[in-house]
Amino acid sequence: MSNGTPELKYFSFGTAGKKVLSKSLAVGTKTGYRLYSLSSVDNLDQIYENESEDICIVERLFSSSLVAVVSLSSPRKLRVCHFKKGNEICNYSYSNTILGVKLNRARLVVCLEESLYIHNIHDMKVLHTIRDTPPNPAGLCCLSTNSDMCYLAYPGSSTTGEVQIFDAINLQSVSMISAHESPLAAMAISHQGNRIATASERGTVIRVFNISDGAKLYEFRRGVKRCVSICSLAFSIDGLYLCSSSNTETVHVFKLDDTREIPQMPDEQQSWMSFLSKAVTASANYLPTQVTDVFNQGRAVASIHLPFQGLKNICTIVMVDKVLRLLVASSHGYLYVYNLDMEEGGECTLWRTHRLDGQLDVVDSPKPIKLKEVNTAKLDKNLKTESSIDKNLDTGPAVVALDTNHMSEDCLDYTLSVANPVGSYAGALRGHPPSSQSDAENRVDSLTDVSEDRFNLNDDSEFPPVI
Repeated sequence: MSNGTPELKYFSFGTAGKKVLSKSLAVGTKTGYRLYSLSSVDNLDQIYENESEDICIVERLFSSSLVAVVSLSSPRKLRVCHFKKGNEICNYSYSNTILGVKLNRARLVVCLEESLYIHNIHDMKVLHTIRDTPPNPAGLCCLSTNSDMCYLAYPGSSTTGEVQIFDAINLQSVSMISAHESPLAAMAISHQGNRIATASERGTVIRVFNISDGAKLYEFRRGVKRCVSICSLAFSIDGLYLCSSSNTETVHVFKLDDTREIPQMPDEQQSWMSFLSKAVTASANYLPTQVTDVFNQGRAVASIHLPFQGLKNICTIVMVDKVLRLLVASSHGYLYVYNLDMEEGGECTLWRTHRLDGQLDVVDSPKPIKLKEVNTAKLDKNLKTESSIDKNLDTGPAVVALDTNHMSEDCLDYTLSVANPVGSYAGALRGHPPSSQSDAENRVDSLTDVSEDRFNLNDDSEFPPVI
């Protein structure tokens, strides 16, 4: 973060559970990755730090110890780790660069430029491969956090804003939604799994569709003066709000309900607006569709103005300290916490700014911070590097070192080289001895003998392995 130079290569908010939205943040840097938890608006706790290699993708499942990691030095290899125990559960090598990783309790999806791989997260077996997708150099895709309505969305075209919806449980295509005329730039599926929000490369309009039938439910006007690059879209846990961030300084919050309250205006303005509304309605058949659409589009009910622009950032809406908050993480290394007053709306108040470079100080706070309010708890240094993991683990089996010189990086499709001939993670989960495991089970690169230290898949407290 020195000299204002962006240091963060990747950052993502934790996926959501069935009842609560995870308040965790994963940050990838050129020297490793860090995991944070926002226990309160005043305390951003660093719960893990790994300084092994340059990270381009890091995704954490819920608030668990399960993390999927991709490094710049090995961009075709996905590593799935249990960071609390220091175990690398498995790794997969693909035929091309990994551009995106999404996961929930049931599935893990890996996005390449022209294909997607759907894994069963319980044993990491490849269940299905979607091949020959339209070129997707940004790795744009989204997976429902609700494993009961486990939909996967990805671009259906590289020239228009078509969205392809795929059922990741039943492994079949659901529908294709013509969302925009321009190519897609951002997507998000609600935590209920029934709606999807989309934005195109123009970035002026955000639309929300019903996934089951593709019907357009909402259309919001983000702006008209300039085209922007939408960085992220995110639903609140209850599905009532949608936030959007871009490469500008403004983050918008939209309300998704059918009873929008229109503020009262003076009588003279009411009569003028009534006349204008009637005029537009009467001439709807004569005016261009683009003109009438503008009058029907919703506007943001709340917004914030960041102290910067031109940088990548992501946003989410969570409940912290029993108050609705808007979180914005930026590539220049800061997390901004804003209060959301959805009754009044308007400009939101900045409450805290936290650093994401491993430092513990809090800056730009509207009120003084007492020293005792800052949580200075640091992760045990023994967990920092993989080389010392096998010496310092309190529980779990010893980690078998991976001989990277013998790992094949040129595997085609999902055929994987087995690093540990004694057995696979998938087979160990089923209790199979090494000699009886199938070829499908041996596709996983097993780094540990997990027969005595596997996830109890029938116990939610162990899978995901909650810290």
